[in-house]
Amino acid sequence: MGTKKNGLLALLGLGALAWWKYKNSTPEEKQAVKDTVTTAKDNFNKFGSDLKSKANDVVSQVQDKVDQTKSSVEENVNRS
Repeated sequence: MGTKKNGLLALLGLGALAWWKYKNSTPEEKQAVKDTVTTAKDNFNKFGSDLKSKANDVVSQVQDKVDQTKSSVEENVNRS
């Protein structure tokens, strides 16, 4: 329980430090922070889209294999 409390206090402290530093920074530094956040957000969204696309490709491949196997089994049943 103490570890969680210390971790939360550390996160709170880091957040307060970041806020104070941002508040006291120059407009150019603030814009650099905003640009960094925007770039990180765009990269995260691109990663999510790529991951979704790959997952859909895998699902499609699995569905094709299932359909092939189903057709093969149906042909074998009809031959019997």
